[in-house]
Amino acid sequence: MTHDHHGHGHGQDGDTRFTARLWHQVRHAVTPHSHDSADRVDRALETSERGLRALTWSFAGLFVTAVAQLTLVVVTGSVALLGDTIHNFADALTAIPIGIAFLLGRRPASRRYPYGFGRAEDLAGLAVVLVIAASAVVAGYESVVRLLHPQPVQHLWVVAVAGVIGFAGNELVARYRITVGRRIGSAALVADGLHARTDGFTSLAVVLGALGVALGFPAADPVIGLGITVAILFVLRDAAKEVFRRLMDAVDPATVDLVEETARTVPGVLDSSQVRLRWIGHCLHAELAIAVDSTLTVDRAHQLAHDVEHALMHDIPRLTEAVVHTEPGTGADETHRGPAHPR
Repeated sequence: MTHDHHGHGHGQDGDTRFTARLWHQVRHAVTPHSHDSADRVDRALETSERGLRALTWSFAGLFVTAVAQLTLVVVTGSVALLGDTIHNFADALTAIPIGIAFLLGRRPASRRYPYGFGRAEDLAGLAVVLVIAASAVVAGYESVVRLLHPQPVQHLWVVAVAGVIGFAGNELVARYRITVGRRIGSAALVADGLHARTDGFTSLAVVLGALGVALGFPAADPVIGLGITVAILFVLRDAAKEVFRRLMDAVDPATVDLVEETARTVPGVLDSSQVRLRWIGHCLHAELAIAVDSTLTVDRAHQLAHDVEHALMHDIPRLTEAVVHTEPGTGADETHRGPAHPR
């Protein structure tokens, strides 16, 4: 039997009701924020705005870094540096689908899309995975060609400087993306930040390639290029895992435990169960059932559901909506048991 959001019940004494309402008012006073639809929309718009700002600045930083490296590739002819430059361009371009997803996510929900457009962020994650895969193919191909047809690498000190530039640019962007991504709950932005951090270390590998050539190992440059390709593949694996987990509605089990525990701490709640969480973009949605005294009035059960919702919105990071079902805490088996059907 499906239960209404507001519960069931028949009676309650006045002192208990007065105490519960007083407690509810006190909680609202010490945590002065509301959970109506307008506030939720404002929070979603605010997080999207922060995400777009992070993407804009990080895109500019990586693009400048990649252009500087590309100029040095023309001068030096280093295939390792070329592979790193291609990866940095790809990393900069991944900001575009994520930015489009943030813009789409700001659109209001409709009758056709009742959950809004937050899932566009997961689709953008797929685009990021494809871009990373393409960069691995290009870097690997160029490295193999250079191994089969060696060409001299010139101006080794320039190659080393370019590698250092790539590391510095990527690390700055990585820290910015990861910090903002974690604050707003965007898995795509965090994954892209980790991607940028890995790119920084591959840029240091370019420096090692230049050192190897300087020590008399010409093959060090394309070999390092192949090493960068392998590093890109590891990033691809991690990014794909993160994206597909989101697409499959995976959440941290610790968050599920926290939802259950938070609901149980609300006075009047006997138990909590049937917790379901899902990410829609960078917003977390929850559904759960709470067990309450079967003698409660509909009004009191309704109030308890809102108390639980308030507690969850306050204690669960990035939670923007909670649907709370109330169920009788006594005689639940009889309540749920329907009429017998002949086999």
